[in-house]
Amino acid sequence: MFVTILRRVLVEDAELPFPESIAAAEIHKSGQQGTQNSRYLFAGMGLGAFFNALVEFKIIALGWHKIVSLTKGTLLLRAPAMNPAFFGVGYIIGPKLSAINFSGGVLAWGLLTPLITYYIHRDNPGAVTDWTAEMMYIWRNIVRYIAIGGMLVGAFYTLYRMRSSLFSGISRSFAYLRKSTQGDGELLRTERDISIRYALPAIGVITILMAFIFGYFTGDALPASVAAIVMLFFGFVFAAVSGYLVGIIGVSNNPTSGLTVSVLIVVAFLMVGMGMQGEAAIAAVLGVAAFTCTSVSVAGEMMQDLKAGHILGCTPWKMQLGDIFSVTAAASVMFFILTLLHLGDVKRVVGAELDNLESQQVTSVVYKGTNAELSGKSYSVAEIRAMEPEQQNDILGTQAGFGSEKLAAPQASLMAVVARGIVEAKTELILIIVGMFMGIALIMMQIKSPMLISVGMYLPIDTTFAIFVGGLMKGLLDRIAAKRKIEGKAKESIDNIGVLLASGLIAGEALLGLLFAGLAFAEIKIFHIFESPWYLASLICIGLLGLFLVHTPLSAARKTS
Repeated sequence: MFVTILRRVLVEDAELPFPESIAAAEIHKSGQQGTQNSRYLFAGMGLGAFFNALVEFKIIALGWHKIVSLTKGTLLLRAPAMNPAFFGVGYIIGPKLSAINFSGGVLAWGLLTPLITYYIHRDNPGAVTDWTAEMMYIWRNIVRYIAIGGMLVGAFYTLYRMRSSLFSGISRSFAYLRKSTQGDGELLRTERDISIRYALPAIGVITILMAFIFGYFTGDALPASVAAIVMLFFGFVFAAVSGYLVGIIGVSNNPTSGLTVSVLIVVAFLMVGMGMQGEAAIAAVLGVAAFTCTSVSVAGEMMQDLKAGHILGCTPWKMQLGDIFSVTAAASVMFFILTLLHLGDVKRVVGAELDNLESQQVTSVVYKGTNAELSGKSYSVAEIRAMEPEQQNDILGTQAGFGSEKLAAPQASLMAVVARGIVEAKTELILIIVGMFMGIALIMMQIKSPMLISVGMYLPIDTTFAIFVGGLMKGLLDRIAAKRKIEGKAKESIDNIGVLLASGLIAGEALLGLLFAGLAFAEIKIFHIFESPWYLASLICIGLLGLFLVHTPLSAARKTS
């Protein structure tokens, strides 16, 4: 419902490139223009799938890192991930935006992480046995909190910059409502959203329902009502911010978890301020966070779809009805899918552990779980096999399912830690405040997109690095085109072919990724050529990919001219 109000504001903003929406639109258009353009799309898809397969079969390495020690200090150097989709996203958004995003990664890994690591361990660096794990820990537990503070400021600064467009868009929505009720004229088909006279009551009904749900969590009407109002406010705010970010970096890189943690922090302090404590307070905080997380995610996905529809000349209200149906369908089955994933991993890990125990002729096991009441109790292997999977998981201490190596869910773990930390007064609030001051400083320096820098700090640097490399590929193509004085239709042809190729890389990797995900869920093991493939081969592939993205559009433009 928020997106129906915000659509015109965002999809008509000429400054937002909407890389993945353009990719989706180009895929649709290429199918209607014969094989001439489709061949570029399918060439990109084939190449994206091919390179992804090389990584999955461990013929080439996904990434590379190296620890460099300098006196008492340490740097963790990382290379761009061998991920064709990220190169495609960087190519579509271009060198400027990809560079701003990557600058956040450089700030996190070139300054903050090594600096904090140095001051923590300068008196006894020899005590650290694994510098890679140590620096990753500092990035996750210190630097990312600073990035969250920066994103919090950046989110509201983004809204401040969008204030005129937001007010204009909302005013236009009400103006269109008056026109439709007074019969002052018909809107163009491509401008018709779901009417605001339906959207606003729907928002009210959902808010009331959520207030009752929060009341179930908290057992108190006042905190539940406050949580519902906060949820309503932040749901709208971050739906707008999510749509804006999707317009810049695409839905694949939308920092949903970062925005959700920002809301979670605010709600947690509100609950504590209202005297809520214990599990009820944590449940209420996570309830609001879950609503906001889903709202942010759906808003970004919908805005991407609606932008693609805007490019193609679709009818917005029909697409919005389709999105409502899609969300309802997904919500109806998602619980069962998540349960299947969780229990499937538990059964896989527990089964392997029991097989291992039997192969070693072990007949009994001492309890290895976290329940203090069962500490020291012994179980026979036969008894464990007869138990439910969750009981087996607890007794064996295998920690399978969500939170395990296969289903790590790091952002969900982060949210749980933050919620419990604030409610139990254990969160290092200083880190978030420092990040907020950093965000203010970036704004004072008139940085084009402080939000994007904070997002770059929050995302893994091998991801932002790959996006940056994709942007460099596009920058090189533009430089060559300018040097050869390619203009007009020839330049437009180059840009269109380049977008098709990059779109193909994104689609190809996504489709093959689904295949490998299905194999993993079915527990079908794929063979690995090398256990530790060389990253040098990945660099060669990145170079070939860059050559493909630069040479192919130039060659096609030369033939057409």
